[in-house]
Amino acid sequence: MAAVTEAPPAAGPSGRDGTLTGTGTMAGFMLRRDRIRIPVWILGITLTTLMTASNLKSTYGTAEGRQSRAALVDSPTGIAFSGPGYGLDDYTYGAMLANEVLGFVAIFVALMSVLLFNRHTRTEEEAGRAELVRASVVGRHAPITAALIVVGGANVALGAFMTLALGGSGIETVTWPGSLLFGASLTAVGLFFTAVAAVTAQLTEYGRGAAGMAGAAIGVAYALRAVGDMGNGALAWLSPIGWAQATRVYVDDRWWPLALALVLAAALVAVAFSLITRRDVGAGLMPPRPGPRTASPFLGTPLGSALRLQRAALLWWSVSMAALGLVYGAFAGDVQDAIGDNETMREWVQTLPGADLTDQFLGVIMSMLAAICGIYAILALQRPRGEETGGRAEPVLAAAVSRTRWLAGHLAVALAGSVAVLLLSGLGAGIAAAFSVGDAELLYMMPAAALAYVPAVWVAAGVVVALYGLAPRAMGLAWAVVVYAVIVTTFGGLLQFPGWMNDLSPFGHVPQLPGAQMSWPPVLVLTAIAAALAAVGLAAFRRRDLTLR
Repeated sequence: MAAVTEAPPAAGPSGRDGTLTGTGTMAGFMLRRDRIRIPVWILGITLTTLMTASNLKSTYGTAEGRQSRAALVDSPTGIAFSGPGYGLDDYTYGAMLANEVLGFVAIFVALMSVLLFNRHTRTEEEAGRAELVRASVVGRHAPITAALIVVGGANVALGAFMTLALGGSGIETVTWPGSLLFGASLTAVGLFFTAVAAVTAQLTEYGRGAAGMAGAAIGVAYALRAVGDMGNGALAWLSPIGWAQATRVYVDDRWWPLALALVLAAALVAVAFSLITRRDVGAGLMPPRPGPRTASPFLGTPLGSALRLQRAALLWWSVSMAALGLVYGAFAGDVQDAIGDNETMREWVQTLPGADLTDQFLGVIMSMLAAICGIYAILALQRPRGEETGGRAEPVLAAAVSRTRWLAGHLAVALAGSVAVLLLSGLGAGIAAAFSVGDAELLYMMPAAALAYVPAVWVAAGVVVALYGLAPRAMGLAWAVVVYAVIVTTFGGLLQFPGWMNDLSPFGHVPQLPGAQMSWPPVLVLTAIAAALAAVGLAAFRRRDLTLR
């Protein structure tokens, strides 16, 4: 029986050279792939923000309570965490959202934009699928244009959902015009970092490298905002997060700062389109460094191979977390002045372990840094899945390498790497705090406090390994562990979350050193849980088939 196939349609020109041919088809395909991922991102961010707004209303029900909160926000520590502070003379619920929530939500929107864009561009090229697509009737600029449409549309949808959620919440002073500006600010930040990801995707041939550079840009933006607001505010104008907060949403409702994000996003997109014509599909503008003629024997082992694949990400995370520790540790010297005369803050601090304000503050800082370090562990353990779906794991496992040794190599790198990242973040915080306070003991107390969180980070890693072995397509659920921990550690004191919410996170069971006394039972239990999860993942991986999607 003869098979008859239709010839593919002729490539009609788009513009002058047909470089956008197939854009609509590719955009539809990307939406099909992310039909669950994008709604989860949008609903997760929107519902978390709405819950935070509702908790603000229930926690600070009186004008006196809100004004006490305003005094805390106006302190050096509050400015570093949240922003410059607007509308503090009459601190409404809307002003609370603008000052204390908008900046943190913008970080998650930026992460969503970077990860989604990188998934549909550089990751596809690294896996070799983009070259197959380009061999069909697809223009050179169609993939990046389709990714911009999809990710940009996701940001617009997020802004619309946020507007509807906050505007319809019925919370006093959370008005519809202000909610529209709140949603538009998040959309503008998301579009800017989508454009940043479009540029970094042209620089390196590796998806993780491109995402790492864009992620570093998010960290720099946050640091510029924090340092700028602590000073005269000039550096904050170099940060898109600072532009979003400069709208003074729910206070003055200024729209013009968003023009900075949109104009620069358009310029970065133009740069990305220019760069893509200067490289081949699958290649990057930054050529890889040639290696030695012969590999070391260690590289031929599963552990050596895993370390080689993940060393760049480990380096980036180590440097970034050490720098973040330095930034937050430097605020330790201002704690006495910021908290000493604030009755509301003193009442909250009294609930924390430790008798010294500095130690209590550093304990909170270390718990937040540890939760962020958990992100590294999850990202590192997603590498085996990328090797599997990219078809690179099968040739390795076809040789004299067992599945257990191969996955254990990646697990060992992730576990040891998380220890290193935690230790460096604690060391950075300890160095800065020691100089700020004048207490040399913090040089070793803060690294010790960081190491106490190792089992909690390992639990997050164990969840990833267990899901990878049992249900690899559900690995994204592991993000809930770290995202929940970041939310609780960041907003728990602000919103006075009940104790059971803190207990749901593995990070909530770790003693908050240096203020607290070391307690070994919870640390040992967390270690046992992490080991059990890892064992389940390794055993399940031995029994399932390899998949390419």
